[in-house]
Amino acid sequence: MAVGALWLSGPTRVAGLSRRHARIGFVLLAVLLALCLTSLLTAGPPPVSGEIANRADDQRDIILYEGIVEALRHGGEYYSITADALRAGGYPLRPFVTFRLPTLAMAEAALPPLVIYILLYGLALATVIAWGMRLRRLLGRWQPIVIGLALLAGGMMAFVQHDLWAFHEIWAGLLVALSLALRRPGRWIEPVALGLIAGLLRETSGLYLVIMAALAWRDGERREALGWAGAAAVLLTVLGFHAWAVSQVVTPLDTASPGWAGLLGFGFFVKAMTLSTALSVAPAFIAALLAGLSLFGWLACDDPLALRVFVVTMAYAVVLSLFGRPDTFYWALIVAPAFPIGLVFVPDGLRDLRAAARGERRRSGVTVTRISR
Repeated sequence: MAVGALWLSGPTRVAGLSRRHARIGFVLLAVLLALCLTSLLTAGPPPVSGEIANRADDQRDIILYEGIVEALRHGGEYYSITADALRAGGYPLRPFVTFRLPTLAMAEAALPPLVIYILLYGLALATVIAWGMRLRRLLGRWQPIVIGLALLAGGMMAFVQHDLWAFHEIWAGLLVALSLALRRPGRWIEPVALGLIAGLLRETSGLYLVIMAALAWRDGERREALGWAGAAAVLLTVLGFHAWAVSQVVTPLDTASPGWAGLLGFGFFVKAMTLSTALSVAPAFIAALLAGLSLFGWLACDDPLALRVFVVTMAYAVVLSLFGRPDTFYWALIVAPAFPIGLVFVPDGLRDLRAAARGERRRSGVTVTRISR
């Protein structure tokens, strides 16, 4: 019987698997979901009360960054201000990465609060529009496009909270998401520029630049690869100057960071992603399974954009699994906005995987069954 695509405009990446490999694929999917469930046993950040009276505890880091911006508005020097604020808050001052790059704080200090909000919501709107255009090309009908945009909204839940305007990952995550949506073969200048800005706002976005350079080189896009590599080199140079500036205000008596070798495992990445998106409203068991299915959806979708989202997300999964601590779960915000969209590709992916496991092949909306004589 002829069977067409469910939502995608073409077959998924798993449609071409042999029967044996498709069955292995089901096993690997089960393993992935089992690994996601380890998030139920993984340590997480302290619970947030949500009460205004407890804001000093619930949003300690945000208050720190707001204070730095306010001091800059009164004519202070960034590194001295930040060193004093870190000491007063009991934060470590060593190594130099405990200091955020000054880019965001200095820009926000120069702008009225209303302009900051307009820029934040404008960036969020641009991200939605860009992803809507990409989903229109990937999905065949308006219904899955609406669902995909709803999932994008779920991924951006934390990014439209105006009280997070001073949080670096909020801006960097939106810029990375917009960069991904705009990147196409032959169109890389704007995505590279947005990725570099993200890195200058939060240096952990530098991993995104490196991954994109490697993928462009793999695809034979040499000029694009050099563009991403050049952006990474610029960020590395800026970090060098940043390290020198930090060294001028830090003393041997200042506290050092306990380190980032958390080794909390893949479950911590899953927990971080659920806490950073609308998956947090679902029961933890369901949220963990949905996170795993979202990864499967991105892998199954046979499109260069989907592959890039999957590889970038998995790169941050490795970083969070190895180096994350319960209080650094917010690193996941760098890749959170687009993450839930992977769920919209799951129905086609599971259908094609099942068809391949049964010895069927789908091409251009038609399933052909192989019959052995």
